[in-house]
Amino acid sequence: MTLPPVDSNREHQLSDKPPLRDDTRFAAGKIAVFQYVTVIIFLFLISGFWRLQVQNPEFYGERAQQNSIKSMPIPGPRGRILDRDGRVIVDNHSSFSLLLARESAKDEHLRPIAQGLDLDYGDLLARVQRVRKQPKYVTVTIKDELSPADLAFVDSHHDFFPELVLIQTPRRLYPQNGTLAHVIGYTGEISEQELDAPEFAKYNQGDVVGKFGIEKQYNDTLMGVDGQRQVVVDNRGTVRRTLAIKKAVEGKDLQLTIDLDVQTVAELAMGAKNGSVVALDPRSGEVLAMVSRPTFDPNKFAVRIKTKDWREIADNPEHPMLNRAIQAELAPGSTFKPIVALAGLETGTIDDKWTTRCSGGVALYGRYQRCWEKRGHGTQSLHGGIVHSCDVYFYTLGAKLGIDNLAFYGDLAGFGQITGIDLPHEKSGLMPSEKWKLRTQRTKWYAGETPSVAIGQGALTVTPLQLARAIGGLAVGGKWYQPHMVKKALDQVKVAEWALHPEYVKDVVSGMYGVVNEGGTGVRAALPNLDVCGKTGTAQLASNDYLKASGAGKDMQDNAWFVGFAPRDNPEIVVVALFEHGAHGQFAAAIVRDVIKAHFDKKNRLTQWQQDQTRTVAALGLGLPGGAAAVAPPH
Repeated sequence: MTLPPVDSNREHQLSDKPPLRDDTRFAAGKIAVFQYVTVIIFLFLISGFWRLQVQNPEFYGERAQQNSIKSMPIPGPRGRILDRDGRVIVDNHSSFSLLLARESAKDEHLRPIAQGLDLDYGDLLARVQRVRKQPKYVTVTIKDELSPADLAFVDSHHDFFPELVLIQTPRRLYPQNGTLAHVIGYTGEISEQELDAPEFAKYNQGDVVGKFGIEKQYNDTLMGVDGQRQVVVDNRGTVRRTLAIKKAVEGKDLQLTIDLDVQTVAELAMGAKNGSVVALDPRSGEVLAMVSRPTFDPNKFAVRIKTKDWREIADNPEHPMLNRAIQAELAPGSTFKPIVALAGLETGTIDDKWTTRCSGGVALYGRYQRCWEKRGHGTQSLHGGIVHSCDVYFYTLGAKLGIDNLAFYGDLAGFGQITGIDLPHEKSGLMPSEKWKLRTQRTKWYAGETPSVAIGQGALTVTPLQLARAIGGLAVGGKWYQPHMVKKALDQVKVAEWALHPEYVKDVVSGMYGVVNEGGTGVRAALPNLDVCGKTGTAQLASNDYLKASGAGKDMQDNAWFVGFAPRDNPEIVVVALFEHGAHGQFAAAIVRDVIKAHFDKKNRLTQWQQDQTRTVAALGLGLPGGAAAVAPPH
């Protein structure tokens, strides 16, 4: 049997084609791989969805919110504080504050943040916890007035601590060396107690408000309105772009009645002495100068005072935070005698010719009352009694008047009541009377207590501001204007009037003129070509018997007072100086002299400048539109 010939090409073609079973197995493997990959991807997506929607919805929700629009605060600057001539006393300067964005903050970050910024960790933690009940978007100010080192820390750790937000803020810049500290006061972050008070209802946690002095009294006027900057941030809190800006509104400027020239001289005249100086215009009640010593630096309060600095102030036994001008309630000593003299004349108890004889003391109500001049003053009338400050004269006059007459004219002059000055926490002092003693001590007033009050001792206490207002109102003839720190029209100033007899006022003023210019106790206040009138006062802190028995030192020496005004007719300035433990009123007289001189020196400079301007304009044949000055007048 013969086989057919083999076709070699056909055999080759058959050998190249794989079997059908191998092709099916390969395709099934590819499908399986695809299915496994699909399942893995699906499981990965399911797990991500689980974490996002079930396990950590709040965390990822917050992260999503972070990658959105945020409102960044733009603090509104407080208004400036100016003196009576428009010169800036308090201004703002630009600084940086650091906020903590609570929606992205982590508890474990607080300690390293506190270490890096030199903050107390406990204080930082407390600040954060105080706002824990508020919405997460409410930020917390953790540090103000950042130093270059603080700024470097924030910049270099931005990726580690995205919750740190840096903003530019205006901060108060106060005069150096504590000048006007008690008048101006200071600002600080609003406290929890203030937030609960009705007057602070419109303010929020973290707002900076006035805490003391003018800053507190006129907080609503000075306070600016914050603006906002809307920005887009990523999930790390980094600002990507700005969408809109609402500008901050600056607070209103406030013009005080303070004359910086007079104030500066008053500060220098007090020097390191403890006490106070008050200068008033008795024709309007405007406060020209107010000094209290010791003082403090309000710049330390402008941000957030350090604990160490606060302890130094709070623990100081001389109480530097006390505004002695309106809060020191002390016996006025012989500065009260002009009021006693006026009461004697007005009630008809005496006339200007009535005399007493001083031999160094006088026996009244079974007690021997000593005069400050042990040798005695001899026979004294009203004029001599005031000039030489004879205690015997006023002991006797006080006994004739009685306590209620003294209280009536003391009350008329403003003793025993606040003046109403636009500064917080003013004290009222005390003008004793029969009713006062019965009401407070449930016992009657004894006549033997009156002579001490008549020389400014006993239960009588006044503040330096009260004394300045009282003597100023007497000097202008019976008009006691309410003292005020902020400029206002005269018809807006409250005034208490009493129709004093012009001749009686003249008699008292004549005696006060003699104190300074006729060899009286206040010769150190004399000024050439100026009729200065005044009255010294030396007020005991304890009886002589007690001082001898206790061996008390300098801290129990008598307080020295002097009150002066000028000119004699139609006075335009009255000044009170209190020199604590100054021993004798004559040592306070020089302070008053320097302040009065500063006032009239400035007035003379301005007058001379105006005359020179007038002569210059006349010589050139020019007219200044609206009477405007060619150049600013000198201060």
